[in-house]
Amino acid sequence: MRARIAAAMVTMAGIAALTAGPATAATATSENDAVACAAVLNQPCAWHETDPTGVTGVAQVSADAGQLTIVQVEVRTQKTWGSPWETTASATTVRFGSAKAVTPRVVTGDLKMVCATAGPALDAGKQVTTCTHPF
Repeated sequence: MRARIAAAMVTMAGIAALTAGPATAATATSENDAVACAAVLNQPCAWHETDPTGVTGVAQVSADAGQLTIVQVEVRTQKTWGSPWETTASATTVRFGSAKAVTPRVVTGDLKMVCATAGPALDAGKQVTTCTHPF
């Protein structure tokens, strides 16, 4: 329950960031569709890409070119309503500047959610986590 409340709060914060003004919004494109992504430094953007063979989780983060940045993306699944979310696939990228990570493909009929954690690699206290709505 706490995870759901936290996810709702993160979503509301993301919506607030996107509506703060036209200068803070940018578009990230994927193979399947365009995804609105906040262009705020060290704020991860997470989404999923689906095709007939499964789903992949994708995350990206904008950062200063001189910053060592980490971005981790996970596809989490939930077998039944109320059961714990389990990480099914994950990927991590560490590099200087902006970064992107893509999970291996997941094939499941379970409820899914993509979560991303990103920010300065050497300062875990400044890393931010965001999740999509379950799908």
